[in-house]
Amino acid sequence: MLAQAILTAFRQHFDLEPLLVRAPGRINLIGEHTDYNGGFVLPAAIDREMVFAVALNNTPTIHLRAHDLHESFTAEAAAVQRTNTAWANYLLGVVAQFQQRGVVVPGFDCVFGGNVPMGAGLSSSAAVECGLAFALNELLRTGFSLLELALIGQAAEHTFAGVQCGLMDQFASLHGRAGQVVRLDCRSLEYEYFPFDSAAYHLVLCNSGVKHSLASSEYNTRRRECEQGMAVLQQHYPEIQSLRDVTLAQVHAHRAELGPTVHKRCVFVVQENHRVEETCRHLAAGDLRAVGHLLYASHAGLRDNYAVSCLELDTLVQLTRTTPGVFGSRMMGGGFGGCTINLVATEHVEHFTHHMTQGYEKFFGRPLETYDATIVGGVSTVEA
Repeated sequence: MLAQAILTAFRQHFDLEPLLVRAPGRINLIGEHTDYNGGFVLPAAIDREMVFAVALNNTPTIHLRAHDLHESFTAEAAAVQRTNTAWANYLLGVVAQFQQRGVVVPGFDCVFGGNVPMGAGLSSSAAVECGLAFALNELLRTGFSLLELALIGQAAEHTFAGVQCGLMDQFASLHGRAGQVVRLDCRSLEYEYFPFDSAAYHLVLCNSGVKHSLASSEYNTRRRECEQGMAVLQQHYPEIQSLRDVTLAQVHAHRAELGPTVHKRCVFVVQENHRVEETCRHLAAGDLRAVGHLLYASHAGLRDNYAVSCLELDTLVQLTRTTPGVFGSRMMGGGFGGCTINLVATEHVEHFTHHMTQGYEKFFGRPLETYDATIVGGVSTVEA
């Protein structure tokens, strides 16, 4: 058991009895590249998680231990700053955010590790941030809400890890509910839960195993293209605040002015926001077949209009078309690699996994990792 392994490791390195906290990774059912456009996303926490053992040590020193990497890092609590140790920055950034909010953070001991695959788009970094933030909130009795803890995690990633992420990953890790997905309005931060029938349907992730080097640069380019589109459209519709407020008719009316590339980016974002809202209606009605159609439509938009897919992801989605029991599939995450998310009838999961593994190896000559994801609750303490 993961929690037991982390607890044992903590006891090997430190003399105190720690607080144990689990922080899940997340999937996003639908709603890609909508977060930074003020739109909607539909994530859920899953049963891949990071586990933390944390105890205040009555010294001015922070001791961090990355269990999976067999690495340690030490810092003075009163003088945390960015370091050359990448994994430590996610944790030190959280400490700095507590301090910026007026909290005196004393020295503490921390061991963490988990089974959220790195680089697969399941938000291992958000799980790391949220796990420590939750633990410090408990130990220091600071009383921050789950939303405030999500904002702390996001700010830590911006300032210490240097990644300008949206709020979805941290939000999902903290606000997850078993058997439910949560629609987050990325502008107002209002949210609502919708049921997902985990008995009849599974979400199976297929990890392409690739992460193309252009992912981060192209992500920034897409953000700029959306901003360019907004600048054009606001000249005609000054009341709009983001692409979430724009209609497809408005985008098409200014196709020439937007130019072919920016026009396609705007079309995708407008359509993807509509798909999130439609998906929620279908989930409420229990119509998972209709949800599946929207997943396929989302992938087509990401491939053709937003241009963030790649051969490996397109092949994985295409393979599902000849597999019984699959309702829908799409790439998930920023793009150019990572996972596809697949909606599969429970009785077909085993055959689906076998079919996809064989097909991927035939096309690319390398194995395919798959994860049968269960939707679980958000960050919580664990009984020792």
